Amino acid sequence: RQQKWKSSVSTQAKMPPCDFVPEKYESYPYERMQKIREQNISPSLRMYYKKPLLLHQGHMQWLFDYEGQRYLDLFAGIVTVSVGHCHPKVTMATQKQLARLWHTTNIYMHPSIQEYAEKLTSFLPDPLKVIYLTNSGSEANDLAMFMARLYTRNFDIISFRGSYHGGSPYTLGLTSIGFYKHGVANGLGCSTTMLPDVFRGPWGGSHCRDSPVQTVRKCSCSEGVCLANDQYIEQFKDTLNTSVPKTIAGFISEPIQGVNGAVQYPRSFLKEAYQLVRERGGVCISDEVQTGFGRTGSHFWGFQTHDVVPDIVTLSKGIGNGFPMAAVVTTKEIASSFAQNLHFNTFGGNPLACVVGAAVLDAIEEDGLQKNSESVGTYMLLELAKLRDKFEIVGDVRGKGLMIGVEMVTDKDSRHPLPSEEISQIWEDCKDMGVLIGRGGLYSQTFRIKPPMCITKNDVDFAVEVFHAALQRHMERTA
Repeated sequence: RQQKWKSSVSTQAKMPPCDFVPEKYESYPYERMQKIREQNISPSLRMYYKKPLLLHQGHMQWLFDYEGQRYLDLFAGIVTVSVGHCHPKVTMATQKQLARLWHTTNIYMHPSIQEYAEKLTSFLPDPLKVIYLTNSGSEANDLAMFMARLYTRNFDIISFRGSYHGGSPYTLGLTSIGFYKHGVANGLGCSTTMLPDVFRGPWGGSHCRDSPVQTVRKCSCSEGVCLANDQYIEQFKDTLNTSVPKTIAGFISEPIQGVNGAVQYPRSFLKEAYQLVRERGGVCISDEVQTGFGRTGSHFWGFQTHDVVPDIVTLSKGIGNGFPMAAVVTTKEIASSFAQNLHFNTFGGNPLACVVGAAVLDAIEEDGLQKNSESVGTYMLLELAKLRDKFEIVGDVRGKGLMIGVEMVTDKDSRHPLPSEEISQIWEDCKDMGVLIGRGGLYSQTFRIKPPMCITKNDVDFAVEVFHAALQRHMERTA
């Protein structure tokens, strides 16, 4: 098999050089690690790959396993390593703070929380100037829901089908992907609405989305007109007229859906939806957990790509480059309604987190990572689009900046998801050739590419070549 594979694929993708030398691995052997995993770690924490990776060290866009094997990380710890694994600037700032002060809780002032609050809010437009720091994205979205309800004195919140907003009992009402649902009561007062997915949904055309790559669907819309958008807005109005009371607490959406595989909406959808929500007394929440901090390239925040200003913004993942931290940013008015009673977070905004957060913002600016996301991301999207045109099973390539989805189908006409075992094989082959990518979508049919924002065009060439080889290998297998 190996022999045939080598001879039938003309290119043997060559991994770009890296002068970083990992330390020697000195922990337990692989088999013992596996045993401990089975006995002492909750089985709900599932692992990727048939033979799960045992990773030992990271350096910028690279990961090294216990045997010193190097991998190009295109998933960034689920879109979390924003500036690069163990980025020297962030590491140095953290080490310095570690020796100075770890924790006081926010009942006292320590320099870093004020410094960070000022720095972070300087990146956000008025009136989004008040922050509340938490430890995870679920916690941030949980808090945003709570704030929306307290402020509006209404209860119902709308989210898109296919959205992921967290796994806490409160946010599970918003999260709308079957895998994450548990058969217990949760998320009272949450309604989902049709996802305006221009590739898989009932409507879509060839100019709908804000991406260098459009769908293969055709449409006859003239410049500035989007019939798909009009249809999806009608569906949104339908939800407002049937599923919720005449006043609502709010609407939450990701600027580009993350877990569902980089799904994008028609360009003006969110702008019109925000207006409809505000007419009903609701607030608009933008979940920037995956799209924030320059990842979309053209703008620092995902909501800016839709030309809207939300009332509440939630941040996590890339905010700390892997350090567990998150934030809710809102207006003075909304924050005040929340201050009538006590709400406390022991670790939120601790000295370490705030120093990490500030160092991440500095690294994004100093390393030009937003610009890099735009140029390298656009290059990658266009290269992947060539594979879409070449292979019938690559149904859609989409995204913006370094937030990319590649949706796999049985054929472009039916858009049926490619069976999971076939996708798994392609995915495993990529890993075996040194490229780590994520999975997403309602049927786990979409490859998610969201690397550390420091990757280069050489890395992209290597990754695309590996993906190409894995697709070719798949075609031979099925033939």
